[in-house]
Amino acid sequence: MAKKTGNKKKVTAPILENNTDVVETITKPEVKNNTWEIKDRMYYLTKNRSPLTYLIRGSNIFWFDEEKGYERELKYTSNQRTCFVDEMKGEQRLEHIIFQNGSLFVPKNKTVLQKLLSLYHPHRGSLFEEHKPAQIAADELDILEVEIEALNTAKNIDIDLAEAVMRVEVGSKVSEMSSKELKRDLLIYAKNNPDVFLELVNDPNVQLRNFGIKATELNIIKISPDQRNFLWGSNDRKLMTVPFDEHPYSALASWFKTDEGMEVYASIEKQLK
Repeated sequence: MAKKTGNKKKVTAPILENNTDVVETITKPEVKNNTWEIKDRMYYLTKNRSPLTYLIRGSNIFWFDEEKGYERELKYTSNQRTCFVDEMKGEQRLEHIIFQNGSLFVPKNKTVLQKLLSLYHPHRGSLFEEHKPAQIAADELDILEVEIEALNTAKNIDIDLAEAVMRVEVGSKVSEMSSKELKRDLLIYAKNNPDVFLELVNDPNVQLRNFGIKATELNIIKISPDQRNFLWGSNDRKLMTVPFDEHPYSALASWFKTDEGMEVYASIEKQLK
């Protein structure tokens, strides 16, 4: 009679966190106060990693306690009410911390594990992170508000400032653009780069730099081949020397604010008109 053979179920070995025996410590917990919200929590591996199983180190890890002034060993066990080894009593039954498909659900009754992962584990934020919908919404709201501010600003600024900002992005090509093209590209730039756009708009020198570039393009003034001096375009008389390690047009913009520079600015302005 043939022996009856059973089908053996294949078991996938979990991916182990690749660490040395000593794990770096983290100096500050994410939450400093004593209020801990009792709720279910979800954790995800960072960088969109989603292996079938992933084992997070749950022992031989340390956290520096600033109040006590020394490192405290951490360990996750199934029979202790704390993750701090110096607070444990009796037998310590080590428990594995396993992410499945890149995530780990920890119910509200597992507060020891939650606090270990959310407050003390040295790899929180780098290897894994707690899912925080409210914080994600707040961050996205901040981004949207900056984008709206940038678009509203772009919609309302005058053509000279629009030209000055876009010259930073597209260079001398801006001189060939129609007002409609300029406005369109300005709105697109503000939408895609809201922080940089607002920084440029609020830069007091951006229009002065644009003024200097326009004057150079029209040969009212010119810059020397080594970009160390600005000269009158008509007679090559030197106007100013660019300080070492400064951008030529940034230096020119600052110079326009001096007594001598203001006189030159007024003269150039007349020729531009």
